[in-house]
Amino acid sequence: MERCRRAPGYGAPTAPIDFEAILRPMSDRIPMTRLGFDKLEAELKKIKTQDRPANVKEIEEARAHGDISENAEFHAAKERQSHLDGRIRLIEDKLARAQVIDPTDQDVSCVRFGHKVDLVDTDTDEKVSYTILGEEESDAANGRISVTSPVARALLGKAEGDEVSVRIPKGTRVFEVLKIRAEEA
Repeated sequence: MERCRRAPGYGAPTAPIDFEAILRPMSDRIPMTRLGFDKLEAELKKIKTQDRPANVKEIEEARAHGDISENAEFHAAKERQSHLDGRIRLIEDKLARAQVIDPTDQDVSCVRFGHKVDLVDTDTDEKVSYTILGEEESDAANGRISVTSPVARALLGKAEGDEVSVRIPKGTRVFEVLKIRAEEA
């Protein structure tokens, strides 16, 4: 922890400031592909240019109906406005902390972010494929898993032929890495 200091005679001594705590949130980078980044930007643009202006009109129309204290339309529109504003702040934060990664630029000798991995369950011989992406881009039903998921965390750094033991809600599964490839997500 660092202490801010002032020259003698210029105000009272300041309390210690934890600069690491202040800077920590910005250092938490959010990995995503270019496609994921572009989708977030498009969503932000839509909210700001279409959804938010439409909401402002809804509020104006509800106000025109008279007494706002018992006006359900007004309260619903204000609640929607709060939801939109929260979503705008969340997306802006994610875009500010985004670390755009091009999976095609990465070595495929081991599993990394953005890689598609073909696996076989050593117990059932069931073959599965997963693409490891950011949380915003994940869709487990379509084989797109978050880099923070237990399966992805176990796979990161593994090479073809390696066996990976993964604890999942149904128990422990053991996979063998069959193939690793970089594909544009």
